[in-house]
Amino acid sequence: MIPQPSDDRPAASVSDREDPYHVTRASRIFFLPNLMTAANLFCGFMAVVNCIHARLAESSFTGVYLDATAPEHYRDAVWFIFGAFGFDSLDGRLARLGGRESLFGAEFDSLADVVSFGVAPTLLMFFLILSPTQGMPWFREIGWFIGFIYLLCAAMRLARFNVITNPLLRRSQKELSSDFVGLPVPAAAATVAATVLFLLKLADADKSLNQFALALPLLMLLIAILMMSSVRYPSGKKLDLQTETRFRRLVGCVIFLGLLLLFREETAICTCLAYIFFGLIRHWRRQRALRRQQGPAGTL
Repeated sequence: MIPQPSDDRPAASVSDREDPYHVTRASRIFFLPNLMTAANLFCGFMAVVNCIHARLAESSFTGVYLDATAPEHYRDAVWFIFGAFGFDSLDGRLARLGGRESLFGAEFDSLADVVSFGVAPTLLMFFLILSPTQGMPWFREIGWFIGFIYLLCAAMRLARFNVITNPLLRRSQKELSSDFVGLPVPAAAATVAATVLFLLKLADADKSLNQFALALPLLMLLIAILMMSSVRYPSGKKLDLQTETRFRRLVGCVIFLGLLLLFREETAICTCLAYIFFGLIRHWRRQRALRRQQGPAGTL
């Protein structure tokens, strides 16, 4: 006689429930990591709101909207993007620290990043960096297109990251590196935000940005392309409270923090650009070394 299934049998065994790819485990919402992701999304939303407020202030007769000028609203948007950057770095660390990673958390984090590091920097880029107020009317014609290219590359970069970091995928030894493949989206957004801070400081001092205007579309396109490139960038995921360091590196970090406090606009943009070109130079040197190794073999 074939035994019939019992109606009171548990829906899933304990081993199934502990499987990270079981539907129950994968859809769990862990409080602290997802709270950080929600804060990231909130900062992104507020950055978007402040970009809209800045645009309204620019179009008003008094140049003020909600008791603040356009540059003040833009600065608030920048600080919200930097706040989202901080919360984004915390959610993953808290999840890994407590062993509370889930597929829901990964997808929620990517959706929040699209707003904070995709939509918000795009509005900053379109309204200020590539705005027609630079005295060049053709900026109006290319600004929206470059902004969309940035947003498209950011969304695709986040989707690719979710795919290549899925533990179920088989990887070669080369792909086990902790480096990011392509410029990380938060780093790209931080570069846009730092550029805005620098331009606002220049505007306060000189009121003229025409000498920098021609380079801005190229920089924004470079950032967008690097997000979808194969250039590898160093990751700080392994940095935690137990990480050891050398004395010189510690002193260097203290000096960097001091410069950031004294010259925050210049230090922020120089740091972001240094990170971008560090990856490019390292990628170029590795490719050149690889070609040298393959050269003698190809001549045989």
